[in-house]
Amino acid sequence: MSITPDDGLLDGFDTLVLGIGNLLWADEGFGVRCVEELDRTHQFPSHVRLMDGGTQGLYLVHYIQQARNLLVFDAIDWGVPPGTLKVVRGDEVPAFMGCRKMSLHQTGFQDVLAAADLMGHKPQRMTLIGVQAEELEDWGGSLRPLIRQKMAGALELGLAELADWGITGERRAVPLAGKDGLVGNDMDIASYEAGRSCLPQMGL
Repeated sequence: MSITPDDGLLDGFDTLVLGIGNLLWADEGFGVRCVEELDRTHQFPSHVRLMDGGTQGLYLVHYIQQARNLLVFDAIDWGVPPGTLKVVRGDEVPAFMGCRKMSLHQTGFQDVLAAADLMGHKPQRMTLIGVQAEELEDWGGSLRPLIRQKMAGALELGLAELADWGITGERRAVPLAGKDGLVGNDMDIASYEAGRSCLPQMGL
């Protein structure tokens, strides 16, 4: 099942697969695009939730508290070659999170995890799968080709991590159409990039 932060569906899941980042800032959308693609191509048991965390910041705290297992996809700035994939686990996760703050209120995912811990619960298992971004300053841009190519490897790592937790996703016989997927409001990757391709013709 897939949810967005305003659905209010907090019962019945113990594993959260979360993509964070801003789709409008080029490679920072990597995490959301990974979870979008995972939802498009796979189905998971009902106790697993896939979520577009976007830039929701502290609105994610209750979802983090609910999760016993947390798998996060994100774009990271480690100062290593663009496209480098990295897997980070456990207490090391907060130190590696986030190219940018998640919202105009300057909430980073480190703050979200700290708030969940302060409120009495943090996930027992946490894994971050991140990519070194190539471009973060292109407002309205999409993933750079190099970073988009890394999505397949990131998803393989994510599926392997879930398998280690005893969770297996079933590949959909027919992948979801963009409008039926995780990311709505014409922000699915196909619609978003089609819209961007029209801008030069409009003189923008």
